[in-house]
Amino acid sequence: MRRGEPATGRGRPGPESRLPRWLVLLIALPIAARLLASAGAQAPGLLPSAADLEVVATGIPRPAQLVLDGQTLTVLGPGLAGDAAGELYHVDLGGRLPVDLGMRASARLGFSAGRTATLGSLALDPATRQLFLGEENGTRIYRLTTDGALTPYATGLHRVPAGSALAVDAEGRLLVLDYVDRTLAPGEDSGPRGLEPLREDDYRGPLLFRLAPDPSIALPRRLDRAIPLFPRPGGPRPAGFLGYLVAVAPLPSREIALMEPTGALFRLRPDGSVSRLGRLPAGLGEYNRPGMVAAPDGSLYVSGGFHVSRVFRVSPAGAVDTVAQNLRDPEGLALDGQGHLYIAESSQHRILRLRIGAPP
Repeated sequence: MRRGEPATGRGRPGPESRLPRWLVLLIALPIAARLLASAGAQAPGLLPSAADLEVVATGIPRPAQLVLDGQTLTVLGPGLAGDAAGELYHVDLGGRLPVDLGMRASARLGFSAGRTATLGSLALDPATRQLFLGEENGTRIYRLTTDGALTPYATGLHRVPAGSALAVDAEGRLLVLDYVDRTLAPGEDSGPRGLEPLREDDYRGPLLFRLAPDPSIALPRRLDRAIPLFPRPGGPRPAGFLGYLVAVAPLPSREIALMEPTGALFRLRPDGSVSRLGRLPAGLGEYNRPGMVAAPDGSLYVSGGFHVSRVFRVSPAGAVDTVAQNLRDPEGLALDGQGHLYIAESSQHRILRLRIGAPP
């Protein structure tokens, strides 16, 4: 092979090939335009990054979910040792901030008897100040008693997702997401053995339950015998619905926002109909363990969850804007009445605060 002659294949010499400059430009220009558009989508304007947000608390191992109870921010995390269902951390927002909690949990939540499921979802009833916690990909919802013990509140589910799978609406009703696929998770009550082929219910897809507080109902509530709010028996399924939901949030309009891992957002109306609300940006990966909360004006704030480093605002009309970027696994979200959004930056083991509006 002569010096300067390019090698091709398995080291064999080949003829030197040069493309015309006009053809190189023709190929490169669309690629450059796409890259610029992508960069613009990543950072439209001067968006706040993690370094621009206020740090509220550090020293919380893998914070996952947040709820706000007055001036106390409660954080749910998996803990460090793996010997508990979860850990709770309390942050006094009226005290000196930021605070380093030093990996010292306010409460360690032991496993329920005979179970090893960890906790992946969290909701607060503001009226009673009761905490509800859901098993990650599990079958049960728990209520935290005043002495710090987990008591089963609802059983008979199939696969409760992690993230914003629980929420409490303005009337104190608990919203619960579930996913039915008996090949993956048969549920706690599969019926008498030997009668599986006779099962009439072959539904596979999402379920949404709405549980009104009723002291006359014995606990735990058996949701395998309850009628879901969605889908309603005999009701049509919306076109394009993929059949898995990862987040739920009640809206001020008495509607309910639902989210798929694709980033598709839906609006469930009081009459049971479902319509498209919007869609988070595609091409960023799957939205796994997202947080989702509604603001008083009807807009939604949604975190990217695992591997999607942004937090979004979705207007009531469905327009999507990025409000924070370059975060490391943003998960749980909480809103206060002073125009602050709290973000659990899980991989950084801390809680951030972002001002999203003027205080009232």
